[in-house]
Amino acid sequence: MGFSFFKQSEVRVSEVKASATGPVIAFSGSGRVAWSARDTVSLTKSGFAANPVGFRCVKMIAEAAAALPLVLQDADRRFDVHPVLALLTKPNAGQGRADLLEALYGQMLLSGDGYLEAVSPEGGLPVELHVLRSDRMVFVPGRDGWPVAYEYKVGGRKHRFDMTGGVAPICHIRSFHPQDDHYGLSPMQAAAAALDVHNSASRWSKSLLDNAARPSGAIVYKGADGQGQLAQDQYARLLDEMESYHQGAANAGRPMLLEGGLDWKPMGFSPSDMEFQKTKESAAREVALAFGVPPMLLGLPGDATFANYQEAHRAFYRLTVLPLASKVLASLSNWLAEYSGDPVALSPDLDGVSALSAEREARWRRVTDADFLSVAEKRALLGLPKAVDE
Repeated sequence: MGFSFFKQSEVRVSEVKASATGPVIAFSGSGRVAWSARDTVSLTKSGFAANPVGFRCVKMIAEAAAALPLVLQDADRRFDVHPVLALLTKPNAGQGRADLLEALYGQMLLSGDGYLEAVSPEGGLPVELHVLRSDRMVFVPGRDGWPVAYEYKVGGRKHRFDMTGGVAPICHIRSFHPQDDHYGLSPMQAAAAALDVHNSASRWSKSLLDNAARPSGAIVYKGADGQGQLAQDQYARLLDEMESYHQGAANAGRPMLLEGGLDWKPMGFSPSDMEFQKTKESAAREVALAFGVPPMLLGLPGDATFANYQEAHRAFYRLTVLPLASKVLASLSNWLAEYSGDPVALSPDLDGVSALSAEREARWRRVTDADFLSVAEKRALLGLPKAVDE
């Protein structure tokens, strides 16, 4: 029994007609915009590995958040020694606490998702923690939409993490995404257009440097009577001389000798008209805005005074670093509590952040001078656990 739709249809060549006005029309326009790919791997290459602004934004946030001093406490006391603290101090054989957390924060900034794997014996706290690459993880939802498994794919192999057991082997921390229930939205995706503009402006500036900052042009042959056409060998020789003696950085500034009937007509805008440096600075500010990094901290032109730098540094920690660290540490605490059964909470130690020292000092002074508050109320306002004798 045969099915007609499996047969290949006869290939028909579309009719092509030549335009009578085609040879005399020159199209001039900007053309269609060419954006880079928006997948995680492509964005990481173009926006992080190949862009200094994106690279510095991710590194600044990840390193600052990973370097925050941490406190572990429950409702009654703050711990100096605890199995959770020991696990974070040495999460695996190849990483320390700062390395692990920097990798986790970096994955969230690049892809919007962070994945932690727990290596645990039967029962008890994990003995190792590992950060898994977000571009290799696949969410496997169940009928109710909640994850039943995660698949980690490398090349042609994959490993399946079962999420239906008593404790989850994977901690998935994702950024807010209004249109995706399973994956997060990264700042890199929001800044993708600005990153493309910045990279394109850099390439254009490099091409101008390679050609002595001169725009491209056209050689017009008018002939003796104002009309004429070059012979094929003349055209080939002219093209060869242009490529050999007047293109590239090595030939920058070389004078051009044109024979009779040849005229040079520059095309395009001059570098001063295009103002690509201002375009780069504007794109860099948009990238910094998407990541929440004050442009001043990236060395971009602006009001670079000492007072403004202090305010920018304080705002960077208060509005960008601390919210990210608090979100990740809260998810990490809840996940590890499933293993240990001990409801402890990890949080940044705000008193140990030098950028917030002035704010914390003022807060301590206000609370300490409040005579109408009891000692227990003062400790609660300062984020401290109850005293031992209470």
